[in-house]
Amino acid sequence: MKKNADTIFAKASGAGKAGVAVFRLSGPDSHKLASALVGKRINNREAKLVSLRDPETGELIDRGLAILFRAPKSFTGEDVAEFHLHGSRAVETGLYETLSSLGARPAEAGEFTLRALKNGKLDLAQVEALADLIDAETMLQKKQALGQLDGRLSALAEGWRQQILNVLAPLEADIDFPDEGDVPAAVAANAGPAIRALKESLTAFLDQSIRARTIREGVSIAVIGPPNAGKSSLVNALAGSDVAIVSDIAGTTRDIVETRLDLGGIVAAIADTAGIHGATKDKIEEEGMRRARAKAEQADLRIAVLDPGSEYVSRETLDLLRPGDFLVWSKADLAPVVPDVDFAKDVVVMAVSSKTRHGLDPFVDALTEAVSGGLDADGPALTRERHAAAVTEAVDALVRAEALIATAPELAAEDARLAARALGQITGAVGVEDVLGEIFSSFCIGK
Repeated sequence: MKKNADTIFAKASGAGKAGVAVFRLSGPDSHKLASALVGKRINNREAKLVSLRDPETGELIDRGLAILFRAPKSFTGEDVAEFHLHGSRAVETGLYETLSSLGARPAEAGEFTLRALKNGKLDLAQVEALADLIDAETMLQKKQALGQLDGRLSALAEGWRQQILNVLAPLEADIDFPDEGDVPAAVAANAGPAIRALKESLTAFLDQSIRARTIREGVSIAVIGPPNAGKSSLVNALAGSDVAIVSDIAGTTRDIVETRLDLGGIVAAIADTAGIHGATKDKIEEEGMRRARAKAEQADLRIAVLDPGSEYVSRETLDLLRPGDFLVWSKADLAPVVPDVDFAKDVVVMAVSSKTRHGLDPFVDALTEAVSGGLDADGPALTRERHAAAVTEAVDALVRAEALIATAPELAAEDARLAARALGQITGAVGVEDVLGEIFSSFCIGK
């Protein structure tokens, strides 16, 4: 990233032509450049209809709205100018060429948000929430991202960190200025319960956030079964479109075909896999089965599809199932009575006809409940691996502090400091530089 002394510009709305496009400038010269383009003074936070012209040639670039935001009351915390113009390639090219000739430069990916971070308008957790909001595909993802953007996780993490700092002050005072002869015992009595309570609170929150991350990350579902069992038909029925080829010829699906569904606000990547059966001399079919088994092993949930009219039960498929998975008897319109299979695993058994849609709605309801049941997007959550790693590091440090506080309070105090530092990584209060590259790599130009 370049220095903040530069004035940067970019299109802040979507790519391609549109009725209206938003162009943003940020930096010390943004208001001066805006005045040069429109040839008049614009009041702060007033949408003004203007004509933008090249100051050197007088050529009209476009007519539209101009809005100025004075620092620090702007998205980036700097002087910002926005132009709402017609969204054509010609207007964009003309504006960019003029701004470049006036000394501004194109923004890099995520540079506006990075400036907001550096100027204290957002913290690191809010920056990540903004990226999640832009990428949100479901209402639950949007709701969770908006909550994080409002600072729910930031406030919680800062509260935890402050609790540790509140423990540290008297702990260090007991170490440096003891009033009693038995210093370790006094320190343990004063600081021990607070450290223990915070450790337990962090551990509980870490456990409950594992499921909450599902809202942001989604789930993977593998549809498995023998050839010609109806796997592709079921995937097409769930997707509501022909995403997979369906044929009476066994082995039509030889590779993995994926589609994405919204199941109760959870993004589910559903994979249609090659038919699994015994040995084969066909190398391509063999590779397809290997990939199907690997996908089943990696997936969060498996749906085994079996044909009740088949002469045998695919034990190769059943062996891949785990408790909580689904066993779907297909072609329920042809075979309304499903076989009685001796199957010990705790799975959900249902009968579905992809052709007539018999049983499909109850199956979707059960699948949705399995994926999204009990999830809540209202409260704060450790939505990223980075957050969970920071809390885990803090818990480990507090465990050490609790164990040492009665015998080595000086070492316990150092571990408490390490716990506070770990929690500070969530908001970027400490240790921010080493994660910026990873976080901002997902941002687009203009945000």
